[in-house]
Amino acid sequence: MTAAAAEPATRVTGSDGVAVAVYRWGEPGELPPVFLQHGFVADTLLNWHLTGVVPALLAAGREVVGVDARGHGRSDTPHDPARYGEARMAEDLRGVADALEVEQFDLAGYSMGAVISLLVAVSDRRVRRLVIGGVGSGVVECGGVDRRTMSQAALIEALEATDPATITDPGAAAFRRLADGVGADRQALAAQGRAVHQQPIALGEVTAPMLLLAGAADPLAERPQVLADAVPGARLQLVPGDHLGAVAAAEYATALVGFLGQR
Repeated sequence: MTAAAAEPATRVTGSDGVAVAVYRWGEPGELPPVFLQHGFVADTLLNWHLTGVVPALLAAGREVVGVDARGHGRSDTPHDPARYGEARMAEDLRGVADALEVEQFDLAGYSMGAVISLLVAVSDRRVRRLVIGGVGSGVVECGGVDRRTMSQAALIEALEATDPATITDPGAAAFRRLADGVGADRQALAAQGRAVHQQPIALGEVTAPMLLLAGAADPLAERPQVLADAVPGARLQLVPGDHLGAVAAAEYATALVGFLGQR
């Protein structure tokens, strides 16, 4: 199945009535399914299928479950910031695992999806192995995605700008171009920008073996060793690329598939 032809297999509605789209590929095997959680603005197909990660997992015989975060992709897109935040998205992901009656799963998250995945892994012992990317010291020092390189105010302003030519922040302009390119609901994205997670995460309570993949030129994953050191036993591996490009590097998929393939 190509990414362009893929359609969500189902939708799972959360406790507040917001439904998320769920993609499924492959068949159950000896290892548990791999759950994938994408980054901000992107969706399951863009973040994971078009980058080659889903095909690589399928080639390795894995069952794959991708979740479009609320406000993204084919999921519901409310405009109220109270409906957003990575903690709510973590509830959605756990709800998908409940709905699919999964007893154990591997989990991979990128950027915003990495924060979501860490919040899940802190308390959900169904997570067997964990891979996160697109984040670094900001998770430890800011409580989530790094807001020091690009402010949330600049990002929200870029998303809400009538004319993208008026955007001066280059990082925010890149996210606006991505949002326009995928036809995203920019008001929903701005609502998430206003609700971004900013509280300490109990990283020391993550018990699943974890691999942190950081783009060598990713300004949002600076000093990734700080994050790796905060999670017991975590491993760090650098891959080529910046924030939007690292997940598409062949090394990213290879490392992810290899780590999650361990028993």
